[in-house]
Amino acid sequence: MARLHLQLAIVGAYLGIALAVGVVAYRLTEDTAEDYYLASRTLGTVVLLFTTFATLLSAFTFFAGPNIAYSIGPEWILVMGVMDGLLFAVLWYVVGYKQWLVGRTRGYVTLGEMLGDRFGSKPLRGLVAGISLFWLFPYVMLQQRGAGIALEALTDGAVPYWAGALVITLFMILYVAISGMRGVAWTDTLQGAFMLSVVWLAVLWVLAEVGGPGVATARMGEAAPEFLALGGGAYTPQYVVSTAVSIAFGVTMFPQINQRFFAAGSKETLQRTFSLWPVLVLLLFVPAFMLGAWARGLGVQVPEGSNVLPILLGEYTAPWFAAVVIAGALAAMMSSSDSMLLSGSSYLTRDLYRPLVGASDREALVARLGVVAFALGAFVLSLHTNATLLQIGDTAFGGFAQLALPVVVALYWTRTTRAGITAGIVGSQAFYLASVFLAQVPGSYAGWSGSIVGMGLGLLLTLGVSLVTTPAETERRAVYFEGLRAD
Repeated sequence: MARLHLQLAIVGAYLGIALAVGVVAYRLTEDTAEDYYLASRTLGTVVLLFTTFATLLSAFTFFAGPNIAYSIGPEWILVMGVMDGLLFAVLWYVVGYKQWLVGRTRGYVTLGEMLGDRFGSKPLRGLVAGISLFWLFPYVMLQQRGAGIALEALTDGAVPYWAGALVITLFMILYVAISGMRGVAWTDTLQGAFMLSVVWLAVLWVLAEVGGPGVATARMGEAAPEFLALGGGAYTPQYVVSTAVSIAFGVTMFPQINQRFFAAGSKETLQRTFSLWPVLVLLLFVPAFMLGAWARGLGVQVPEGSNVLPILLGEYTAPWFAAVVIAGALAAMMSSSDSMLLSGSSYLTRDLYRPLVGASDREALVARLGVVAFALGAFVLSLHTNATLLQIGDTAFGGFAQLALPVVVALYWTRTTRAGITAGIVGSQAFYLASVFLAQVPGSYAGWSGSIVGMGLGLLLTLGVSLVTTPAETERRAVYFEGLRAD
């Protein structure tokens, strides 16, 4: 009982610190949409880097990643740590810099606003927002499911799955309602540093217990020789490239990530941030995923539906430290979920509510009610699914990835038409949804995922339809990009 109280006290203390940061940020937040959603576009390098870092590091990273490494080997580091770290850094600048320029000049808060104005189309604005909210839903659910599983494992079932997920859900609703982007970004910086610290302490502790990295790797090779061979097992070239590309492009279109492109304080902030990004990613992914791979050789048994990291720490570290690491995992989930709910509320109010009803004094209330409904709906669904964290996360990544190439074309090719980008978005989304939910449509093609094929289809439709259609009078073309300067 004393152990349980200690574990819950550690987790509770962490939640209290996060809430305190949110209250301070609330007192400094101006009563404007730009400040609430984008911190008045003033984020500096350290805060932008860590808020993006912490926002991305969700239950998918802390639990699904080590689980994958435990099951099929440590080359998951190559997929996430190297390829996605580098790919997303490039996309950060290719997409993010142009978005930052356009957003700063014209005051955009959401991707839907930017595209709707570019092509003079409220339906396109609503389409982008609707698709984004649709794919955001399962990713919020992933965080709640991960939190419930983590707290249940930490307390040996004393806190049931549903209770853990509900507590985190209610905390996120409260936090987002009061803090806004400034509070989210500040807390993310704290959470990002905390996550890095506890993961490296976990690695050092476990390795000290087993005799060092050489011993852990040797035992891993004895238990699973294929883990030591590059490109073995499930890690085919098609799988590695498909997964890395889908995740990197999907991340770029995540509402909570995409909005951070608008929030940077300067061009130099963007440049420094994308340059540091691959380093920060490797500093977390390498230790986290190697813990999962080493666990295979240490005889750690993971029941179906459970996660390897809490079990490994429970066997090789003190109970209080396992609680600290779980608090770090919860930090990852909350730093993703609070940003998702904040971004989701901006998409709901600015891209769906405002075009239909117009700006009104009730907009803030609608945003908060939307957060509540969205979070509670995802929580209820999380109680009625048996999908793994990997399945949920991978599906959402692929859905967001379908938006990426039409958006890149629209940002850089002035000949893009409203019909072209609409066809690209609708066509790729329809194909991807069919590949995920219809048994008659294959999920892969010669080893290449349906997500990659859908992205190619979206690109071809955007280019092809744009070439054979005439821009409407309400579209902005070359003039849209005039006068965009970094200084």
